[in-house]
Amino acid sequence: MADKPLDQIDLRILAELQKDASLSQRDLAERVGMSQNACWRRLNALNARGVLQGARARIDRKQTGLGLVVFVMIRTRHHSADWLKTFRRHVLTIPEVIDFHRISGDYDYLLKVVTESMDSYDGVYQRLIEGVELDSVTSFFAMEAIAEERPLPL
Repeated sequence: MADKPLDQIDLRILAELQKDASLSQRDLAERVGMSQNACWRRLNALNARGVLQGARARIDRKQTGLGLVVFVMIRTRHHSADWLKTFRRHVLTIPEVIDFHRISGDYDYLLKVVTESMDSYDGVYQRLIEGVELDSVTSFFAMEAIAEERPLPL
């Protein structure tokens, strides 16, 4: 079942859930043109396959005092499995890092950091560089979020 491709009904369900994950099963079923029981079975199957990975609330970061977004580009000279394991574990202890990617090109890693201010980012930076040897850390400060957390193009 895990290898079975998603069909148009699955994609419609996922698209509706991306818009509003708080929909009742009845409302979701109506929006995708299914009975409530059939929709429930599809949701269970999508959960079992790991296609659906929970539901989250979108929070306005500025209203919580998290007004600074920083994209951090990291270069390293180390590429061993042990170093990578240590680095991943270290970065994941920093709660302000909300996205963490290994990338190709001139840099090795991209982090998205959300925090209160430049001073608080400096604290994040200090925690990031302690305990792990990095070649370079370059920070880009977001001036404006034009589009964030857009839905997947299903």
